[in-house]
Amino acid sequence: MTQHDEHPGFDAAHRGATFRRFDFTDAVFDDTYLVGARFKNVALKGARITGSQVVDVEITGEVEHLTVNGVDVTDYVEAELDRREPDRTKMRPRRPAEFREAWGIIERRWAETFERARRLDPQLLHERVDGEWSFIETQRHLVFATDAWIRRALLGDPSPWSPLDLPHDDMADIPEVPRDRSARPSLDEVLELRRDRMATMRTVVDGLTDEQVEGRTTPVVEPGYPESRDYLVADVVGCIVNEEWYHHQYATRDLAVLESARHAGPRS
Repeated sequence: MTQHDEHPGFDAAHRGATFRRFDFTDAVFDDTYLVGARFKNVALKGARITGSQVVDVEITGEVEHLTVNGVDVTDYVEAELDRREPDRTKMRPRRPAEFREAWGIIERRWAETFERARRLDPQLLHERVDGEWSFIETQRHLVFATDAWIRRALLGDPSPWSPLDLPHDDMADIPEVPRDRSARPSLDEVLELRRDRMATMRTVVDGLTDEQVEGRTTPVVEPGYPESRDYLVADVVGCIVNEEWYHHQYATRDLAVLESARHAGPRS
């Protein structure tokens, strides 16, 4: 069936196109087909969808004030996620003891997941599931996140980077920050870095005081990431808790797919 047969009179010039780093702020999409479209790393703040079919749609991300047919479903979604995963409620720390408890949960979960990953064919750990980062790439990104927010922003190291650091895809290239997308380190290589950075985080949370949590970081003047300014200590340390929690969820989700593929035979 041709595009004309499916939607007569529609311009098919952008069918299957990829729009990356476009600014569609205040754009209007009217009488437009988005069937099978994929939205990744997009900001939909203030978006309005009216008179539309929203069928078999999956949304994964930071959701606030989501209204469906006049009903704000945000609280329901949050409550259901907390019910399914009680440890999730511990991932909103603001006091030192809460940070220590949250980090203990994260350490335990990753230790179990690292052992799970070791049982897979090492090549599968470089494989992406549904276009998301591979298990190895996820570990590299978490090394980057700790280097950026803990070692640089909090501890003041102007250049804390490992050559294997992997910034988020939507971050512009910064000369001072490495980004080797082609690197394929072994699991042992990335776990050595991860254990080092997680140990740094453990030292930080163990030493947190009420006064420190309420304070601000000292700006790092050298160029890099994040930008050279001061930050709330609670936000900086909380950023890593958040990164670790959600990327662990993504990693275990994708490991399950890879494990299924291993039992089913080679992936086509």
